[in-house]
Amino acid sequence: MRGIYDLLILDVMMPGLDGLNLARRVRAKHCTSPILMLTAKSGLEDRIEGLNAGADYYLTKPFDSRELLACVNALLRRQGKEIDELCFGDLRLDLLSCQLVCGGKSQRLTAKEFDIMRLLMQSKKKIVPKDQILSRVWGLETDAVDNYVEVYIGFLRKKLKSIGLNVRIETIRRMGYHLEANE
Repeated sequence: MRGIYDLLILDVMMPGLDGLNLARRVRAKHCTSPILMLTAKSGLEDRIEGLNAGADYYLTKPFDSRELLACVNALLRRQGKEIDELCFGDLRLDLLSCQLVCGGKSQRLTAKEFDIMRLLMQSKKKIVPKDQILSRVWGLETDAVDNYVEVYIGFLRKKLKSIGLNVRIETIRRMGYHLEANE
């Protein structure tokens, strides 16, 4: 599994790899993203198996769209304040206003800048490969090239510097990028 996800919605009867086995694989990799199992299999044993496989909630079909939305919101609320903001060092990324905030200073981000910064902040100090940034921000079917990532990283570095942060984006040659904070 590549990438960082706020929530996974799986069906037990997906083609290829079924939702139960996928949930087990996700949990085996220590991914803590909430898993909503959404399926037509409604028996007690099915629900128990889904929850034991790693699902946080098991919703059966048919369902009302309001119930699905309530389940999604409940699962996302459990992630705490990361629903509204991400923090790293003295930097905050406001997920509602798309702004970088430090003390009393802030910088509004473009959509691409926001997506890249969110990915870096969710990854903490882990290295995020350039190809992962390309696929997550520009999409899998894009004609975008590595240079796009480099240009937007440059924009973000300027914005970080303009609000006087102790957080910086480091390039790890031939590997990708990650965040570092001065002590």
